[in-house]
Amino acid sequence: MASLLVCLGLVLVSSEAFAQMKSLVILTLEESEESDEMRAGIREVLRAAGLQEGRQYKVQTANAQGSPETASKQALELIRGKPDVILALSQPNAQAAAAHTTTMPIIFVGVTDPVEAGLVSGLGASGTNITGVSDALALSRRVPLIRQVVPAAKRVGVIYNSTDAVSVAQVREFQTLLGEAGLVMLEATAARPVDVASAARSMVGKVDLIYTLADATVLKAYPQLVATASQTRTPLLASDVAQVKQGAVAAVDITGRDLGLAAGRLTLRVLRGAKPGAIPIEVMQKPPLYLNAQAAQRQGVVLSDALFKSASQVFK
Repeated sequence: MASLLVCLGLVLVSSEAFAQMKSLVILTLEESEESDEMRAGIREVLRAAGLQEGRQYKVQTANAQGSPETASKQALELIRGKPDVILALSQPNAQAAAAHTTTMPIIFVGVTDPVEAGLVSGLGASGTNITGVSDALALSRRVPLIRQVVPAAKRVGVIYNSTDAVSVAQVREFQTLLGEAGLVMLEATAARPVDVASAARSMVGKVDLIYTLADATVLKAYPQLVATASQTRTPLLASDVAQVKQGAVAAVDITGRDLGLAAGRLTLRVLRGAKPGAIPIEVMQKPPLYLNAQAAQRQGVVLSDALFKSASQVFK
């Protein structure tokens, strides 16, 4: 009965707050699985609040086909219609919208550093017409996963392409963070995707797990890396949910759906009367956990009940 009353309350609040049709504009730089997930997440939150698209609110969308110039033109055209909320699903979209209005509410979605992008002056309440959700996920947030999945871990294997300057910088930062956590990093390099599996085999018996970062060479050979990890029963952790789907045991990651849900909650607040400038920028403090139960079994990992309960999604 209590849950029924809560649901009825949400509908009543929504009906009262949205006596007139509200208008949302969703600006996308280019179509992708992530942008689809963002839009779906936004709609999911509004639907859960009792709002029906076409009755309480309408949505206009624009896809810039990867062109920032087109994004600017589309933003200007749609802003002329005076929407109640503008949702910008990329940094160029957000910058385009911000260039054309300083009064209409703008919610950016998935901008890693909105301060550097010139959207806001800080991560607190902006005092302007802009708020949003960042997709920033520091390497430091990934380190605790190691002992959550492999409690007795001491040695962490990392494979990377030593000719990739960005990858090298990431590995060095990760090495420092591991040291601060009392862990030792053992590294192996792979100049080509074909070298990744042999690099992994060279670490078997020397490391307690392999952790993959965003190294392009390694990611191109991920199926072979998964096969090696499974054959040698070496736990494989990742930094992206896409690799968990491919066969890594676990990752903490922020998906398009996660961003969409967060943006949907911000949208609901603005539609109910909150000023964007009074809402601090959202940076996810507890990134969602993704697990692959079958991969864990193949790689000799026993996942705790607590991990299963805390996981956002478990792939089987």
